[in-house]
Amino acid sequence: MFLRVPQLGVKHTKNLSLVKRCMSGLPDPVTNPSIDYSGIFINNEWLKSESGKTFPTINPANGQVITEVQEGDAADVDKAVHAATKAFQLGSPWRKMDASQRGNLLNKLADLMERDRTILASLETLDNGKPYVMSYYADLELSIKCYRYFAGWADKNHGKVIPLDGNYHCYTRHEPVGVCGQIIPWNFPLLMQAWKLGPALATGNCVVMKLAEQTPLSGLHIAQLIKEAGFPAGVVNVIPGYGPTAGGAIVRHPGIDKVAFTGSTEVGKLIQAQAAPTLKRVTLELGGKSPNIILKDADIAQAVEIAHFGLFFNMGQCCCAGSRVMVEESIYDEFVERSVERAKKRVVGDPFKGNTEQGPQIDEEQMGKILGYVGSGQSEGANLLTGGKRHGDTGYFIEPTIFSDVTDEMKICQEEIFGPVLSIQKFSTIDEAVARANKNSYGLAAAVHTRDIGKAVQVSNALRAGTVWINCYNVLGNQAPFGGYKMSGIGREGGEYGLENYTEVKTVITAIPQKNS
Repeated sequence: MFLRVPQLGVKHTKNLSLVKRCMSGLPDPVTNPSIDYSGIFINNEWLKSESGKTFPTINPANGQVITEVQEGDAADVDKAVHAATKAFQLGSPWRKMDASQRGNLLNKLADLMERDRTILASLETLDNGKPYVMSYYADLELSIKCYRYFAGWADKNHGKVIPLDGNYHCYTRHEPVGVCGQIIPWNFPLLMQAWKLGPALATGNCVVMKLAEQTPLSGLHIAQLIKEAGFPAGVVNVIPGYGPTAGGAIVRHPGIDKVAFTGSTEVGKLIQAQAAPTLKRVTLELGGKSPNIILKDADIAQAVEIAHFGLFFNMGQCCCAGSRVMVEESIYDEFVERSVERAKKRVVGDPFKGNTEQGPQIDEEQMGKILGYVGSGQSEGANLLTGGKRHGDTGYFIEPTIFSDVTDEMKICQEEIFGPVLSIQKFSTIDEAVARANKNSYGLAAAVHTRDIGKAVQVSNALRAGTVWINCYNVLGNQAPFGGYKMSGIGREGGEYGLENYTEVKTVITAIPQKNS
């Protein structure tokens, strides 16, 4: 997911010039940073895994090992849950802390991230492969803003007095859920960590978080900043490890009260099933196959650039990527031609270089999966117009790829590819476009481009998606909720709605001698 940054937002065809302008204030990256934190963080201490195992984290730009990281599993999760449970006990420093002080700690964490912004952005690019300019101006900017946003909510999330019939005084309390298990993905490591920790800590919960095994380095650095900020021991525990072992242990552990997961729909189904025996609260932000509808009265130049950004941003590794562009037939040929021209100009290469727009895919497995979808599109009869191959012979780079003449039943139109592959379809009427857009198992996001406000409202109301953009794409804010319909997930993250995932509502009723209005 991507929250639009003013410096780098979509401004029609001026995206590259804006990036170049930002470069003048961009500090040089640390291309070979010291890896200071590679352990398991429990109770504000750095530990080795109980099993003694480690795993390598890989630089996707060259396929080389960056460092070995401690591999957490069920034993480490159990230790972390015990630490979080102790930190959540009645009378603990965390439970007695003023809500406003929780906000102060979150703001202190944000301050420390500002201080370490260059090293964090460098770690994000090294471990994930996204361009450094985006790590610095998008991921860090937005993560910091997320912590500050939820810091403001810490002392404002409260209950209400209810005028119950009879001689009673009735009020509600918003209480923390307890120990929350959080499992984050590899595509936006820092931002997804912030989306999870921000509301959980603002509302007084304790956390056991599993980092994605592909990208643990920036999240482990944040763990050290959490200690430095002054959070009590046990409030936040961070475990690097694999999904089936560390992630599965979090989901199944009886001491965890709630699980929040961002990732694939396939894994989301497993989490919901495994959480059922202990009846945990579960929130899921899952996959998508988001339709991007271009009506014939749209500004074509603007729509082409927005659609390009909507899919190719972050190497196509976005759950809300606009991977299915639907274009009204009278402008279809022109739109396709311009889209191919733009894709051919996209700069693919070293993510630490300032002019790079697209870095590598996250790993060799993901690269192979994406190329498999390209082969599927070709075999099913879609027209490959550009790209479709590995870029270079080092690292996990893929050429920006565009298919035309894509039909609804094709695999590349139905399934989430999670890579730089754009499918362009043709439609005749608005009703047809809406019906076809909704005929999909996903419902995370969608967009419509038109100069007609009536049509914009008509289409946006009809689309079955958690977020609908009009004449823009990938524009989100911490103030607004994000989540999906159908198999794109359960619950919302962000905004006031996001606090509901981390609070229990308690009703307190007291008998009184006499009630007065």
